Amino acid sequence: MTSDFADLVSSLDLPAKVRLLTGASAFTLAPEPAIGLGEMRFSDGPTGVRGLKFTGGRVVALFPNATLLASAWDEDAAHEVGRLLAEEAMAQQIHVVLGPTINLHRSPLGGRLFEAYSEDPLLTGRLAAAYVRGMQEAGVAACLKHLVANESETERNTMNSVVDEATLRELYLLPFEIAVEEAGAWSIMAAYNNVNGQAATEQRHVNNDIVKGEWGYDGLIMSDWFATKTAAPAANGGLDLVMPGPDGPWGAALVDAVKAGEVDESVIDDHLARLLLLASRVGALGTPREWPAQLPAPSSHVRKEQLTRLAAAGMTVLKNAGDTLPLDRQQTVALIGRHAVETIDMGGGSAQVNPPYQVSALEGLSALLGDKVSVVDGVDVRTRPVPARGGFLTAPSNGQAGIDVTIYDAEGNELERRFCGLAKTMIGMDDDFAGRPASARLAGIVEASGQVELGVLGVGAWSTSASPDFTLAASGNGFGEEVLTPPYRTFVVDSPGSLLFEATVSFEEMGLYGLVGTMASRETVDVIDDAVRAAAAADVAVVVAGLTEEQETESVDKSTLRLPGAQDALIEAVAGAARRTVVVVNAATPVLMPWLPRVDAVLWAGLPGQEGGHAVAAALLGDIEPAGRLVTTFPSADEAAPAWSVTPVDGDLRYDEGTYIGYRGHFAGKAPSPAFWLGHGLGYTTWEYSDVRLVLGDAPSITATVTNTGRRRSREVVQVYLRPVERDQPVRLVGWKAVTVEPGESARVTVHTDRRMWRTWNAEKGEWGRLADGGEFLVARGLGDIRATVS
Repeated sequence: MTSDFADLVSSLDLPAKVRLLTGASAFTLAPEPAIGLGEMRFSDGPTGVRGLKFTGGRVVALFPNATLLASAWDEDAAHEVGRLLAEEAMAQQIHVVLGPTINLHRSPLGGRLFEAYSEDPLLTGRLAAAYVRGMQEAGVAACLKHLVANESETERNTMNSVVDEATLRELYLLPFEIAVEEAGAWSIMAAYNNVNGQAATEQRHVNNDIVKGEWGYDGLIMSDWFATKTAAPAANGGLDLVMPGPDGPWGAALVDAVKAGEVDESVIDDHLARLLLLASRVGALGTPREWPAQLPAPSSHVRKEQLTRLAAAGMTVLKNAGDTLPLDRQQTVALIGRHAVETIDMGGGSAQVNPPYQVSALEGLSALLGDKVSVVDGVDVRTRPVPARGGFLTAPSNGQAGIDVTIYDAEGNELERRFCGLAKTMIGMDDDFAGRPASARLAGIVEASGQVELGVLGVGAWSTSASPDFTLAASGNGFGEEVLTPPYRTFVVDSPGSLLFEATVSFEEMGLYGLVGTMASRETVDVIDDAVRAAAAADVAVVVAGLTEEQETESVDKSTLRLPGAQDALIEAVAGAARRTVVVVNAATPVLMPWLPRVDAVLWAGLPGQEGGHAVAAALLGDIEPAGRLVTTFPSADEAAPAWSVTPVDGDLRYDEGTYIGYRGHFAGKAPSPAFWLGHGLGYTTWEYSDVRLVLGDAPSITATVTNTGRRRSREVVQVYLRPVERDQPVRLVGWKAVTVEPGESARVTVHTDRRMWRTWNAEKGEWGRLADGGEFLVARGLGDIRATVS
């Protein structure tokens, strides 16, 4: 490793070497002309390549979220997503995209699960490997995150994940291993949390012994942003790069540690050599990279087709009584719910991007059905306001949806003016001002008449045109609260139809600032009454319900799987009045469905990205088959999951369920039967399985004939699970194969099982062993619909 760049490394003195191992800014690395090293640029990227600004940056494409993409169970689709994200990166001259997120869905309460693929390590790893290949074939580095045992957000910066070695290796490290082995991911991100008492950024055992040692990993391990707390322990613990910069715990402290003999300079040389290898791979070392001149714009017809298709293909039909779906185009539709008019297309936190638009389910269905669609806005779904959406506020400078922000220093000198299409902006993190920002003026025009709710969000002293002065402060209960969940205040005022709303804030530290604007809330009973009348008058009622970025976000875990607000009551009332009721679940992760027996169909739609409404409409009408299969088991009730708690006790979060997470634990009887199993999904046809056979080998295969017994061309996902003969080993997914078949036709399918799923970690010997011969293969459409058992 080091020898490949030995001459370049040895040409620098120690301070110069160390300087390159901390970011130069929030999302860049420093160049070093003496060795031909150019600037490297990083960007968050789970659902779009945001760019160098945390918020309010360049307009970029918003992709469907990870669980929705993963629900296609399609490695080709994952490869395509990687390629498209590479295009989005190259359009901004970004070298490293900080994704995919490949932590597992240990507990359904995890707030950040929407960024990660699945509860299953094999499914996660193989999809991640395909994504990485698609991205890195274009010369853009992927970054696997977050290493490791980082499955919840509560106390995430201080908590200690307590995980036994077998569970760590067989479950939580396996997706990283697969993506390294099969795709050679060029970078990995170390998490915030501790693992078995040691910080992830200082994890000698994981970073050095396993990843760089056993796996022979030649890539770079960087820290999550602000995760590194030490100099010598982190440098010796396998961390190669500290982010962000320019300040951090390394610098002079690491130079001093080397001089004091606490860190050998060869360790620094290895870190730098890995950084130079990354630079050479992405075209930042030697001859500067030539970036493509023409790439699809975020709002281009090319992107619209790609993002609509990818979103709709992952949507999953959970129930479909009486062939309610797909909808008949001649039917009248009562479209009901806050998520219908304000569809949630992305989660919260660092996964958020600045899209060109976000299509609602109302817009999507209306475009295809016209006046056959009537709409009723639903009950409130949030407990805290969000920056104004959908043109409710427009910027005085240009009349576009959003706000104007002017930033000043302490003397009142203007530093910058900016238009913010998302009605919010970050100040003080990724800016390049001539002076230090101290205050800002935010302005937007309300385009509505009647009672409206206005407000502000952000830490500081506020003065607004609609309220007395006040101060907002962070609660101190969460890491990064000023950026991820800033405090807010709102007030109801009467708007004559066009009202200028201005606010000025003074602040001391960086933070997220924005204006809130929406119509004032109505009484729940009145909303439900309107919905019932509309449902009774239509041929079919479609209720769009779900979660918001309050529940599906970085830094916060859920406390329940119940739908927020009075959405359950709304669905129950509509189901009692409508001829037929369809529920579209606009959420990335499991929700409880107490109304399930009383509705006719349920379509799980995830967080579908900027084309979300078009994708929902295409799936409901059958223009694109929603052939998805669940990637997470849906519990039947709160706490009815093998792993539930995400709250550390005395700082420790114990993974006591071991390898029995999700479907593995349910199948073993460690939790009640779920509402829906991993792998469940009906599509728009029916299937028969026949002639199922076992083909022996080091990793056996299963062959089966599948017949499409329905009336539509459809895609089936043949899943194979292994039930080991050992009683202390859980059932596990060992392979799958998808096939598309015309109605009345059959296809012969071969599922190759993955050799890695036959391993088991022997803690006494400290090595891998192999499961005993025997056991059974379960050939299934999800574990709730097993079609054949092969011994």
